[in-house]
Amino acid sequence: MKSVVLELEGTLLKDPDPFSYFMLVAFEACGLIRFSLLLLVWPVIFLLDLLGMGDAGLKLTIFVAFAGVRESKIESVARAVLPKFYMNDLDMEAWRVFSSYDKRVVVTKTPRVMVERFVKEHLRAHQVIGRELVVNRLGLATGFVKDEFGSPSFQSLCKEKLHRPLIGNWMGDDDQFVRPVPVIFHDGRLVKRPTPSTALVILLWFPVGIILATIRIVVGLMLPMSIFLYIIPLFGMKIIVKGKPPPTSPASRTNTGVLFVCTHRTLLDPVALSIVMGRKVSAVTYSISRFSEILSPIPTVRLTRKRDVDAERIKRELTKGDLVVCPEGTTCREPFLLRFSALFAELTNQIVPVAMNCRVGFFHATTARGWKALDHIYFFMNPSPVYEVTFLNQLPVEATCSAGKNPHDVANYVQGILGETLGFECTKFTRKDKYRVLAGTTG
Repeated sequence: MKSVVLELEGTLLKDPDPFSYFMLVAFEACGLIRFSLLLLVWPVIFLLDLLGMGDAGLKLTIFVAFAGVRESKIESVARAVLPKFYMNDLDMEAWRVFSSYDKRVVVTKTPRVMVERFVKEHLRAHQVIGRELVVNRLGLATGFVKDEFGSPSFQSLCKEKLHRPLIGNWMGDDDQFVRPVPVIFHDGRLVKRPTPSTALVILLWFPVGIILATIRIVVGLMLPMSIFLYIIPLFGMKIIVKGKPPPTSPASRTNTGVLFVCTHRTLLDPVALSIVMGRKVSAVTYSISRFSEILSPIPTVRLTRKRDVDAERIKRELTKGDLVVCPEGTTCREPFLLRFSALFAELTNQIVPVAMNCRVGFFHATTARGWKALDHIYFFMNPSPVYEVTFLNQLPVEATCSAGKNPHDVANYVQGILGETLGFECTKFTRKDKYRVLAGTTG
């Protein structure tokens, strides 16, 4: 059996400096104050590294980032937030070497809890060797670590013998290349990995972003929907429209409205669609906060996840006019579509698929772990958020349940054409799968 030991930082990951990952933990587990404090200490950490005291600098980083933080919070960030950023920093050439061996071991200079989830689940490592956090009886990290994984000479051996020389001699077969397990679900507010310079920009932008978000939300609540599309560029936002939306609601002549079936990127998907339509289109919702409902410029209809009750509510709303539904049931940030619930297909034959996508610069607008009431605010704090709304043709009657089609087949077909439009991969994962992964449960 062939075995390999690779160091994570600077070998499997392109960036040898783990500081930005501690910044992520500080922000997501503690908030802006700890984030700011760690950035304030960075010049000392940098100076220690220049003086050849990198290990002391790392221990100072760990202390400032983790002291007094509940261990469960650190584990939550390591599970739900860090894997996405680790994956973005992965050196694919090093991964080719690593994945070609039967037994794979990763050595890290950071606490093991930070990297174990990513390394084992996405890189298929068999073992992770790293520092252990010292945790008190209350479950709080003390900020200190146990150096149980070996002496500095062991790390040096890994770096010198298994770093670039091994990778440089790799002559792998591209056809046999196995890719890492992709990160489909991730959480957290920050879009960019907070290196010292990026973190400084985020901190400086934060007060400006709060003011800008307030202005955008107030203006959105005061002005009529019919002029939104022409005004939002003045506030640094943009909506790109592709395809041709239905001109007006047909409820008056057919006793039912159009059901817009959208991909789900943020809670603002129905708002973006209403702006494009130039009128308020009601949206069904599941788990948005009451505060978000208050801030919403369009009517919302809260569902219960009880199939019969929700079916009746959707039918009732369709008799009033057009309606927006996101059958994934939860948002997904990555280029994947979750499995579509088939309920929408059973309720109408007037189905218009709409492909939604958005781009943000600093902050994600949805979270599974944080305070959902801030979702609107974080979205509008981004300097120049962009939404893309692509209308596809209304499904022909023969492609709906009215022609005898199975509801699940209709739902899968709509998921497929929306995925193809966006270039996203369709999956069978559900809302429950997302929260199970992010919560670290197996049930």
